[in-house]
Order: sequence, then C-alpha cells, then structure tokens
Amino acid sequence: MKLSDLLKDARTRFSAGLVVTGDVEVSGITADSRKVEPGFVFVALPGLTFNGADFIEDAIGKGAVAILCVPSARTANDSVIWITHEGPGRVFPHMVAAYFRRQPEHLAAVTGTNGKTSVASFTKQIWEHMGLKAASVGTLGVIAPGYNDYTGMTTPDPVTLHKAMSDLCDLGIDHVVFEASSHGLAQHRMDGLNISAAAFTNLTRDHYDYHGSEENYFYAKSRLFGEVMKPGSTAVLNADCPIVREVADICWARGHHVITVGRLDGDIRLLHQTSNPTGQEITVSHGANIYDIKLSLVGSFQAFNALMAVGLVIGCGGDPDQAFKSLSYLRPVEGRMEQAGRHPSGARIYVDYAHTPDALETALEALKPHVRGKLAVVFGCGGDRDTGKRELMGRVACEKADRVYVTDDNPRSEEPSAIRTEILKGCPLAAEIGNRAEAIRQAVDELEAGDLLLVAGKGHERGQEIAGQIHEFDDVSEVRSAIASLSVEKKGRGTTSGGVRT
Repeated sequence: MKLSDLLKDARTRFSAGLVVTGDVEVSGITADSRKVEPGFVFVALPGLTFNGADFIEDAIGKGAVAILCVPSARTANDSVIWITHEGPGRVFPHMVAAYFRRQPEHLAAVTGTNGKTSVASFTKQIWEHMGLKAASVGTLGVIAPGYNDYTGMTTPDPVTLHKAMSDLCDLGIDHVVFEASSHGLAQHRMDGLNISAAAFTNLTRDHYDYHGSEENYFYAKSRLFGEVMKPGSTAVLNADCPIVREVADICWARGHHVITVGRLDGDIRLLHQTSNPTGQEITVSHGANIYDIKLSLVGSFQAFNALMAVGLVIGCGGDPDQAFKSLSYLRPVEGRMEQAGRHPSGARIYVDYAHTPDALETALEALKPHVRGKLAVVFGCGGDRDTGKRELMGRVACEKADRVYVTDDNPRSEEPSAIRTEILKGCPLAAEIGNRAEAIRQAVDELEAGDLLLVAGKGHERGQEIAGQIHEFDDVSEVRSAIASLSVEKKGRGTTSGGVRT
C-alpha cells in the first residue's frame, strides 16, 4: 500500500499542520519500535514512561520507511519519509484504519465510570440471541465465536483494535460492541472506528491520577460523542445521571439521535423492580409497549445495565421487541456480581469489580434486598492510583455493610499497609487483614445463614501485583477454596493470626 493511500483520510481531517515529505510503499504500521519491520511506518508517540522520539533511529535501523512524529522530533536523516504533526496520536488511528480497511458493519461503544463491561457483554448476548454474529472488545479481551484474544487493556491500541476488526470480518461477524475507557478516548485509540451507536452510563470519581481533574475526566468520556462518532449517529444516555445534560447538549450539537434510559423519565423506563434470591423481575416501558421481564441477574443496577444494552441494540438497527424479550436469557458477566459460591449455611458469596466509591456503594446497596442476615464486604484499594478515593471507599463500606474486612488489592509499588491505613480512616472499626486470601477465608468462615458476602475490587482479574511482581490470584478461586476448607466448628469471631482490628 502507498503511504499516500494511508494518509487520504488524515489529510482531509488534519490539513492544517500535517506535513509529508514524499510517498513510499508501506508494508505495516506500529508505534512500538520493537515491532518495526522493513517497509513499516513508525509512529513516535510521546508517553508517560517513554518518548517514542527516542526510538526513531532504532526504527530506521530496522527498516522503517516513514516516521510519523511531532515536528520537533524530525531529524536530518533523509533516508525516510517524514510525516509531522503536533498531534501524531490523532493522526495515527486514521492511518491504521486505512491500512486494515475493513470494519464490521455495526459498531457500538459504551463509556462511563461503571457498567461498561456488563453493558458490552449484555449487548453482545442480546445480538446473539437475535441470531446475529457478534463480538465484544474490552476488559475481558476481544471475544467472539471462534476468536478470543486477551489484550490486557480495556481499549486496545489502534493497531490491535483495527487488526481485530479485520479478523472479525473474516469470521463473518457484523456486530461489535466496545468498552471505551477514558484512557483510550484521551489517547485517541478509538478514532477511525465507524461507530453507529454509543452509550454513556454514569460519571463518578476514578482515574484522577491520570486525568488530573473531574473536568478532564469528563472531557475524555465526552469525546466519544463529540469527536469520535460521526454526526447523526445514535447516543444512549442514562437519564438518571446529573451530568447527562451536558452529554445531551454535545449530542444535539452533533445531530445525534438520542435514546434515554431512566427510572422517572426516558424513552426506555424502568417502571418496577422486585428482587428475589437468584435475580429480579422488572417492568419496562418503551413507547406504547410494556414488558414484564425476569432477569437472572443479581443487583438492581444490573437491570439498568441491561436496558442500556437494549438501547445500543436499537441504536444499531435492532428490533426493540426482540431485544427486550432477549433480556430473560442474559447471563452474568465474569467478575461482575458473579456468584462465586455458597457457604454450607446457605449464605451466598459474590465477586464484583467495584473499585470506586460509587461502584462499591452501588454494589452494596444492590445486594441489600437479597440479605436476610448480615451484609459483609472484603475490599482494598489499588496502589499507584487515585489516593483520594481510599478513605471514601472505607466510609462507604462502613456505612453500607455490617462487617468490613480491609485487605490488599493490587498494591503495585506502594507499601500495602500504608494503603490500608488510608482506607481505615473511613472505617476505623473494620477488620484489617493484609493477606487477601486470609481476608477472604476469614470472611467466608464467619458467614451465617441469611448472610451475604461481597468480595470487591478485582473481579475478573487473575493476578495480584505486589512490589512490581504479579502473583497468581483469583477471587472466585479463593472463595471456593475457603468454602472447601471450612472446619466443622467455626473459629471464634474476631480472632486471627493476621493482625485484625475488631
């Protein structure tokens, strides 16, 4: 492919400031200098840890024929074609889209602080129940029939993303739903995708360590509607979220069709909701139609996630009646309010990814209708992340749960005990057990008939990062191991070898 062909769309979008010194045949494109092969375009992106400009000469040495970089990074080396722009990260995804050419016909995306993985999974499940070949891209990887690629990122880099789209086309998949993370949107990873519909779930505190402020965090999320989607697409908005009015204004300015989902108001309304031990029954209105639906999903918020998914399906041209009727067949998502096991007393134990104050509060509130005895929670906070949410999460746990066990999440490079100390400012009477497996074991051991335990924070994750090393760890497996090893006589409540505060 000619470089000029890769740049057709980019030249239109970035005519001001884009400089190209020539044309050449191109055999690939990458932003990772280690993956450069002869004939490649190397994209030198600035980063938090490394600056791509530092690897330009290495890339040229490996056979790169063109370099995309900021103007100041251009060198005197005239053996390559130079493509310069002040925002190479904005140009990059459009070149990648041109290189891989093909995308499935119907693309949907979901952004927001909480609920992205569930909404994406539910959207895929609805499509499949309607007889459509579908895929999802997000925290759990790229998932489709005959295709499963764990990328390690909620929103993969443009090359990974667009190659996956091309591969999915080969498999005949024509419906794909994406999780759009704030990092991915801020770094323009989704630019170049022809998104038909996008959903906005909510906005609560998260990732301030990266974005710096709530305003920057919101701007990253809103890019999906104001810049990434083409004008005239469909937006599915949570009418119960206060900031949705600002998103709606952006959608109006772009000419998007808006579908609202809410309890008090909305094109799709949740009229009634009743919990039972294994799920819930809901009544929903859409236009003049009323639907009574049995959901095999625990947690009141999961009904809302399911309805947001219906909005995306409708926004991509799906039949509303079929979409609503498909809800009865939804399955829980791995690590999202997933039942991990049952105590011999009958007490249920759930694992959830809730790792923000709002998500933890929502999860605990959603479980209360299912509790006949005590509600317990095991949780921690990640290291090298927003420190301001730690005390807030402690306070939420203390207010919403009857028994609280503060433990380690992913301490990363931080001292684990220091993280726990910050959490305990919000819940000083909680049990403190640094070893997560021991915390789960004690919490399970202390369950009684009618109780319910939530193990929060890690969800689907299969590892725990401590001091720069990742150790195998799975909350669900640990819960099941704890159940299996229960002694005949319960240990005395409040005793431990791990230093517990009671």
